[in-house]
Amino acid sequence: MSGTVRWGILATGGIAERFTTDLLTLDGAEVVAVASRTEASAKTFADRFGIPRAYGEWAGLFADEDVDVVYVATPHHAHREAAGLALEAGKPVLCEKALTLNAREAEELVTLARDRGLFLMEAMWMYCNPLVRRLAELVRDGAVGEVRTVQADFGLAGPFAADHRLRDPAVGGGALLDLGVYPVSFAQLLLGEPDSVQAHALISPEGVDLNTGMLLGWDSGASALLSCSLVADTPLTAAVTGTLGRIEVPRGFFFPERFTLHRDGREPEEFLAGDDPHSFRHEAAEVMRCLRAGATESPLVPLDGSLAVMRTLDAVRERVGVRYPSERGALTR
Repeated sequence: MSGTVRWGILATGGIAERFTTDLLTLDGAEVVAVASRTEASAKTFADRFGIPRAYGEWAGLFADEDVDVVYVATPHHAHREAAGLALEAGKPVLCEKALTLNAREAEELVTLARDRGLFLMEAMWMYCNPLVRRLAELVRDGAVGEVRTVQADFGLAGPFAADHRLRDPAVGGGALLDLGVYPVSFAQLLLGEPDSVQAHALISPEGVDLNTGMLLGWDSGASALLSCSLVADTPLTAAVTGTLGRIEVPRGFFFPERFTLHRDGREPEEFLAGDDPHSFRHEAAEVMRCLRAGATESPLVPLDGSLAVMRTLDAVRERVGVRYPSERGALTR
């Protein structure tokens, strides 16, 4: 593929609006179609962004020959179905995080994409952020020595009503899949999949996690203390400490404007973001780069990494006793 990449947008909620807004600022990106469960919703979205075609059902988008890649922005519970149908129709896919409800569904998607030779990527925009990439590079190069601890949190004060989607187990509600995926992904970006998982949570009357603490451990001796919440406005910060120094990331660690490297015997070094660190443009640009190169997955957001994160999220839910209505049998790990 070369030249313009033509996108189809699946779903019309807030995340789809933000992504499409940023996507349309990229050279070589064109949005040619949008689909929703209802024609009215799709048409309203299309009118807002000047998209030529609006479908009131998913099949129309998947059959559209002008669509080069589909962005799936549905709630978690529909990711497996939506991304799977797109792949079966021969469309490359960028799918919102968390990739699916659980690791089993994620493995099914990854297997399908690999069997079909099609591009699939989880929309973990944090991994595509240039400053996060720089942080990871410093850690890999030994700037803080051997990593010993990672800390990260993501919490919102709420309160969210009992009928809000974030408290609905049928759509994968709870703090973990919406917010906890960020601290877990941050820790695993630096340390890989943990060897042990411990967790504690406050569970809502509906059966989803409202406030969750996680302690991940690695055989190397490293550990990560992570949290997510729908009932507390946490600092949204992150820190990485090693044998030779530490890195501190201020509020908004998943789209940082800056971070500071502290090393023994040296003055602190501050690293600053370039233009628009909050943008989804970086992940969209990475998808387009991969498609033009004929790649079926991104080295920045590798599928094996997404699978590893899903296994950890499964393990956390197993520890705290959260299970979604559609799930049967034991979770992974």
